[in-house]
Amino acid sequence: MSADAMLAVENVRAAYQSDVDVLQGVSLSVAAESLTLVIGPNGAGKSTLLKTIFGFLKAHDGAIRLGERRIERLEPHEVKTFGIGYVPQEINIFPLLTVEENLRMGGWTLRREPARLKEQLAKIYEVFPVLAERWRSPAGDLSGGQGRMLSVAREMVAEPKLLLVDEPSAGLAPNLVERVYEFLQVARRALGATILLVDQNVEDAVAQADYVYLMNLGTVKAHGAAATFTPERVRDLIRECLLG
Repeated sequence: MSADAMLAVENVRAAYQSDVDVLQGVSLSVAAESLTLVIGPNGAGKSTLLKTIFGFLKAHDGAIRLGERRIERLEPHEVKTFGIGYVPQEINIFPLLTVEENLRMGGWTLRREPARLKEQLAKIYEVFPVLAERWRSPAGDLSGGQGRMLSVAREMVAEPKLLLVDEPSAGLAPNLVERVYEFLQVARRALGATILLVDQNVEDAVAQADYVYLMNLGTVKAHGAAATFTPERVRDLIRECLLG
């Protein structure tokens, strides 16, 4: 693991069924304060990787380290207390609760620190003024883009060291995709988030990233600085994956 790596995944194997590994010895690292992107065709194991890091799926081999701490055996609520947030592919909000109630749900680890929670909510509202304007509105009344924003902002309330984000542009109209990336970058800059992003919207997502991993069939096939993943190279790599 490099000296500036916040997260290291080391030869991890994980399976939904005991005899079929979805992750087949995956290794990657995420540098502190970076946006690291994982791309690849459907079925590559990208979302499974995030679920394994967060503890929804347990690795049966290999190690996952947050700094010097091994976390591969922890439950999701324990992983969260050590500073990892997770934004799933679907818009993950409580539609009948207000925007602020949703944000407070995201800050449950701060429930015994009301002053700190209040400070974090103020910071979130400063970074995402649309949510400040709608703080009393039911979350179900938000637009698709605002719902994504709330999903990310809710995870940011607890000040995660690392934010795992799964397919944030999925199902959104093209004019909203740019806004999704914009508020991910705002969260990164203004709130100090390190982001591990999985996305199928490859060309736009690579433009947001510092470092890129390409996965196929549960393994890492290529990785490097985002600048080296030109559209032409990405097309060639994906084609190679699909054709075997």
